[in-house]
Amino acid sequence: MVDIEKNPYKADFPLLAGHPELAFLDSAATAQRPACVLDAERDFYTQMNANPLRGLYSLSVRATSEIAAVRKQIAELIGAVDEAGKPAADDIVFTRNTSESLNLVAKSFAPGVLHAGDEVAVTIMEHHSNLIPWQQVCRAAGAKLVLLYPDDQGVIRDEEIAAKIGPKTRIVAATEVSNVLGVRNPVEKIAEAAHAQGAYVVVDGAQSVPHMAVDVRELGADFLAFSAHKALGPMGIGVLWGRHELLDAMPPMLTGGEMIDSVTEQDATWAPVPEKFEAGTQDAAGIYATGAALAYLTRTVGYDAVAARESALVAYLMGRMAELDFIDVIGPADASAHHGVVSFNVRGIHPHDVASILDASGVCIRAGHHCAQPLLTWLGVENLACCRASVAFYNDKSDVDRLIDGLEQVWQVFHGRD
Repeated sequence: MVDIEKNPYKADFPLLAGHPELAFLDSAATAQRPACVLDAERDFYTQMNANPLRGLYSLSVRATSEIAAVRKQIAELIGAVDEAGKPAADDIVFTRNTSESLNLVAKSFAPGVLHAGDEVAVTIMEHHSNLIPWQQVCRAAGAKLVLLYPDDQGVIRDEEIAAKIGPKTRIVAATEVSNVLGVRNPVEKIAEAAHAQGAYVVVDGAQSVPHMAVDVRELGADFLAFSAHKALGPMGIGVLWGRHELLDAMPPMLTGGEMIDSVTEQDATWAPVPEKFEAGTQDAAGIYATGAALAYLTRTVGYDAVAARESALVAYLMGRMAELDFIDVIGPADASAHHGVVSFNVRGIHPHDVASILDASGVCIRAGHHCAQPLLTWLGVENLACCRASVAFYNDKSDVDRLIDGLEQVWQVFHGRD
């Protein structure tokens, strides 16, 4: 049994420790950073600041070595290993964020496999970053975009998978965890169906990697994308993993800098993967700090502890919300189906008003369409907007209680006291 009244983690996070008046419940948008991550970024600049890959002096060599170590760390983390179990570090590409990683796949990989009459399948739950790129490539190729829909509890059923993934399917793109409903999609089943048709599978791991162990082999992924900033790391660092033979065959999306092998007056040849996709100077300090973030998440805390604590927090949150007859939860009724995210509305009150009133009490939630307008439209959510409270392991019972107290205050502002 997890004791969510006690909080052994909040002291590790300078912003939270320094501002006890805040109840931060917006970690699905971006996580807070532990001190070790802030220290790592500063350490890079004070101990090894040099442009990696571009110098033969020891400072640059060290910076290059540290970046390579983080690639290996990430490959190990997501199960990207070769047949001998060796981490496939060269298949880890650093980008700016999940959005850029997904766009890279859509713009550099998809044109080589997608033709007129083909189909790309996505779920209705996709973040715009895993929807708009596929809309664009389908339009350019004359292909059709097919959507998979869940049932009323947010589950994509086997029948839906069988109906939507067929002989014309060339690519399937799916989020592992919905940033609105909080549900985990059956990516393994989706991938099995896709591969049976010779299709490729692109997984958006932005909302899963921060909360649970992810193994690209078990998922059946051909590509996986996620962001550091949702997993305790700095903003501006994204990750793309892809099967080596697929990355190797893809042209670069951006050019210049160390992504070249050679350049003549009229032509150029590309560096091998991953440098081929990393044009210009990388955020080396951010990458180094990402290594510290993932080490803290997976070793200091551990995914088992993360899952247990977040599950207890979500269960408590949904239990408290059930006490308020003016709250409508969006998504599954079962708390165990929510992975860190609970979306809701206060009946008859615009989400922006809810968030603004809560902010006056130091309670931080997200309000809006959460970059998932098609999902909210399909759900028939009023105002095409909802509130979202997202917990992390560094939250505790008092954060939830303050949210509930704030929601009661919101209701009183508009309806007075009973």
